[in-house]
Amino acid sequence: MKFVNPRNDVAFKKIFGNEEHTEILISFLNAVLDLTGDKEIQEIELLNPYQAPRLEAMKYTLLDVRAKDKRGVTFIVEMQVAHVEGLRKRFAYYAAKAYASQIERGQDYPRLNQVIFIGILNFNEFETDHYLTRIQLLNTVTHQQDLKDLEFNFLELPKFTKHEPELTSVLDKWLFFLKHADALEVIPDSADTIALRNAYTIADQ
Repeated sequence: MKFVNPRNDVAFKKIFGNEEHTEILISFLNAVLDLTGDKEIQEIELLNPYQAPRLEAMKYTLLDVRAKDKRGVTFIVEMQVAHVEGLRKRFAYYAAKAYASQIERGQDYPRLNQVIFIGILNFNEFETDHYLTRIQLLNTVTHQQDLKDLEFNFLELPKFTKHEPELTSVLDKWLFFLKHADALEVIPDSADTIALRNAYTIADQ
């Protein structure tokens, strides 16, 4: 077997934006966001990744993966291989645009739902040793998340250094897939869920 590089733009969209295998995206989102119990995502609807502007003069955006769960929460998942200028601003723009586009003129603000951005980075970006950086809007006094509608999560692949015997969580196994799949010749034992095995199978195709 020879697996495609899942960090490749086309391959990434084929694996995580696959309408026939939404269990892959569901498993990945639940792992990154640490969702369990009644908060766990059970169903998801893939949305058009093309975000057209309301006005012709505004900027067009094309996302890697955009989806929505039954609560109406929008998830944006972006694979970024190269570090480019203005990257953080671009990600903020993607999330803000997805948030604002939920309502039309004359509709009320309570219709707006949370937007959660997940960026997978093939380089180091933040001053922390951990591979997962979660950014939320917090009250500076109480440290409570009083404004919950925008959230950013970043996975820095170079900081993930675990070998297969060290993989314990589902997130570990997804990061191992993203970082090492193209160097493997067989589906590893760590692919112990249907979602993970399907991801490797699609990568092999």
